[in-house]
Amino acid sequence: MGAQPRIDYQQLSDQALAERVAARDPAAVRLVTTRNNQRLFRVAFSILRNRSDSEDVLQNAYLKAFAAIGGFRGDSALSTWLTRIVINEALERRRRKLREAALAQGSVVMLDEYREKLAGGARPQPDAELAHQQIRVLLEQAIGRLPDDFRLVFVLREIEGVSVDETARLLDILPATVKTRHLRARRRLQKDLGPQLRAALHGSFPFAGLACEAMTERVVSAFCGGTGEP
Repeated sequence: MGAQPRIDYQQLSDQALAERVAARDPAAVRLVTTRNNQRLFRVAFSILRNRSDSEDVLQNAYLKAFAAIGGFRGDSALSTWLTRIVINEALERRRRKLREAALAQGSVVMLDEYREKLAGGARPQPDAELAHQQIRVLLEQAIGRLPDDFRLVFVLREIEGVSVDETARLLDILPATVKTRHLRARRRLQKDLGPQLRAALHGSFPFAGLACEAMTERVVSAFCGGTGEP
C-alpha cells in the first residue's frame, strides 16, 4: 500500500480542524493554538490585567475547550467559540480572586510596573524603535485605566478587529451597547492621548515569539500527551 497523503492542515475548515483536535492530533492542536494565542491572551489580559493569571486562564481554557470540542458544530467561527470560553474563564478567575481577597482593589499592578514582563518572549526592539516603544507603553497604560466593560469591548473591537455583532454575541450584550462602550472608550483615550499615539495600537499587549510558542507546546503536551507529530 502507498503512503497516506499528508494533510494540509492550513486548508482545513474549522469543523475539520475541530475533529482533528477532538482526535488529539498534535499538529491540529498546535495550529489552533498558534492561530488564536494572540487574540485570546489579549482578551484574558483585558479582563485580568495580570500576565501570569492571563496565561493560566488561557491554558485552562484551551484544555477545557479541547476536551469538549467534539460538540463544536460550526455555528460560529472556531475563534469565536474559543474566545467565549476564555472570557468566561477569565471572568470566573476575576470573581474568585475578588472573593479570596476583598482588599485587593488597591493592589492591581499598574501597566508601567509589568511592562517588561508583558513583552515576554518578544524579540528586543532596535534603538530606532525606542520612541515607538515608549508610545506603546503610554497607550497600554491608558487602556489599562479604562473601566472593565469599556476595556474589554475596546480590545475586541479596536485591537482584534472583532465586528460589533460578534462582540455583542461574545459578551451577551446588545450591539447598541457595544457601540456605546466602544465610543466612550475611544473618547476617554482621546482625552488621555493625542491622535498621533493611536498608530501604536496594534502593537499593544504583545504575546508572541517564545511566549506564544511555549503556550502552544504546553497545551499540546497536556492535551495530547506529547509534542510529537501524528
